[in-house]
Amino acid sequence: MTARRPLACLASFVMAAAALCFTAPTLAVEADDEPVILVAKPALRDRLYGATILIAKPIGNDRHIGFIVNRPTPVTLGKLFPDHAPSQKVIDPVYLGGPVNMEVLFVLVQQRKSPGRSSMQFTPDLFLVTERNLVDHIIETGADHARFFAGLVLWAPGELRTEIDRGFWYVDDADANLVLRKSTEGLWEELVRRLEIRAKGIRAAL
Repeated sequence: MTARRPLACLASFVMAAAALCFTAPTLAVEADDEPVILVAKPALRDRLYGATILIAKPIGNDRHIGFIVNRPTPVTLGKLFPDHAPSQKVIDPVYLGGPVNMEVLFVLVQQRKSPGRSSMQFTPDLFLVTERNLVDHIIETGADHARFFAGLVLWAPGELRTEIDRGFWYVDDADANLVLRKSTEGLWEELVRRLEIRAKGIRAAL
């Protein structure tokens, strides 16, 4: 996972990545060419990434972008924007998306059509939004189908592939419903059990 980068670098990074967006097929089991769900294996004893679930998307040149989806914070949009009335109505917490640019608010929103030209498609029905006016519009009209993140995760070329080869992550199909599940309590344990059973079944069949 790449360390914190300046906001200007992130903006150019996201804009370049957006040009590489595509519609994912039904199944996504390889992290090098499709959006995926990453589930930290129990052996990953990292202060930030231990017991986490991430959604990750390739953005070209073996690089990836992603968000931790099960790290709710005590902060809400209402606390961040006390003078913005629509934000006061959003009771869900802001999530810690990752260690890069934690001062920036990112949104993953579930809908069939792109929210706007600057958005990045993760799955056929999940889009990343960073542009301020679009973020405001989602807060005002579509917060029930969105998750708000402070920060994100960036992987340098080949970094995620190396982490998977080293056994840090289970890899599963990207699923917008899982990413936006209202409560993530117990979700990591649920996915670990399911993916361990699947891995044992595959090994037994070999």
